[in-house]
Amino acid sequence: MNLSPSALENLQTLVLGLAFAGFLASAFEWATARRASFGLLSGGGLVAIASLPILAFGAPFIILRNTVRGRTIEGRPMPFVMLATMLACGWSLVSGRVVLDLAHMVSGT
Repeated sequence: MNLSPSALENLQTLVLGLAFAGFLASAFEWATARRASFGLLSGGGLVAIASLPILAFGAPFIILRNTVRGRTIEGRPMPFVMLATMLACGWSLVSGRVVLDLAHMVSGT
């Protein structure tokens, strides 16, 4: 099986986006001793504004973590899990592309 160069680049971008999301969410949890979640936005004020970059790039990990927990604890239906996974992977593809472009811009290549 051969992958086209564009398919391989998209796969690398997806994996980079998921890895970066996991790194950000884990770093946030390590630094603050609380889990990264979309509930950070409900506090309002400066905390909500400061958490936007973390949530924008860490969202795929948060979505997947909540989906797996919802499936095991609440027994959410499989179509919901599939839809959430597709959403997280799409978001990861976009955020991974941004991270990759920023890395290329910083490195000068």
